[in-house]
Amino acid sequence: MAIPDSARRVIESGRLAHLVTLNRDGSPQISCVWVGIDGDEIVCAHLFNQQQKLRNVRRDPRVSFSIETDTVNPIGLTEYLVVHGTASLQEGGAPEVLQELAYRYIGPGVKFPPMPDPPPGVVMRIRPARFGGVGPWAPGG
Repeated sequence: MAIPDSARRVIESGRLAHLVTLNRDGSPQISCVWVGIDGDEIVCAHLFNQQQKLRNVRRDPRVSFSIETDTVNPIGLTEYLVVHGTASLQEGGAPEVLQELAYRYIGPGVKFPPMPDPPPGVVMRIRPARFGGVGPWAPGG
């Protein structure tokens, strides 16, 4: 599914995403992550392979995330984006994705990860299935 331009602006705004994966018992596991866009996929990167969110995605690829904006709509609600989709994990490439995202999340000229030889990690690629929340990307706008 193509990412609407209005949703792209939110994803690329440098605001933290609240990523939800599913634990083995069906309960939600929530993590704050940096997100970016690669084509029609949303990406986030993780240096360490044994994080709970990665174990969850390996078992069940269904994910959702939300990002709150600083826009208040005409009836007084703060707009927020919700993305529901399916994640896949790509081994390696995490330091490069994190470096690119760090320019947006931390600032220009930053070196991230701040270590001499970071592990290759994992890149999570999320294929959106639907968009929701409050804003022009949501059904009914």
